[in-house]
Amino acid sequence: MEEIRNKIKESGLVSIDLADFKPDRSSIVGFDIADQLWQGLVLKEKDFRNFIATNDWSVFAGKNVYVFCSADAIVPTWAYMLVCSKLKDIAAFSIAGNEIDLQKFLIQQKIDAFDLSQHSAGRFIVKGCADIPCPEFAMVSLTLKLQTVAKSIMYGEPCSTVPIYKAPKK
Repeated sequence: MEEIRNKIKESGLVSIDLADFKPDRSSIVGFDIADQLWQGLVLKEKDFRNFIATNDWSVFAGKNVYVFCSADAIVPTWAYMLVCSKLKDIAAFSIAGNEIDLQKFLIQQKIDAFDLSQHSAGRFIVKGCADIPCPEFAMVSLTLKLQTVAKSIMYGEPCSTVPIYKAPKK
């Protein structure tokens, strides 16, 4: 009887699971400026600055915070700047935008930090069934990063892949 061999492992394919780049949802929180609008319509600078100075910001310690306004109101840019400035030394990171904007940023950080030094001229398979909020963004970003060292990039599972990139012959 012949020994069972793992041909996928022997092929030198590097399998990358997009789920590895998924941000920790428990570290993501939002701050809604709408709660500080006067009569739900406008932001009064003096009142808002007082709120910034006296609010207990410790609930955001170590968190990734997206600053947004859920009300249909015109919020001046400086309001986002004030909140994020206050959060700078408290939160892990803050961004003006929605939760998806923040998740994209966090995914991009993880992709940028992905060490490719051991994968020179690698053959990559990017698994596509990850439960992340913006898979197209993450797939494209990861593909562009891998392309700097890849011999080839495929999408899917080892048993069924779609070719994405093949390095030109030198």
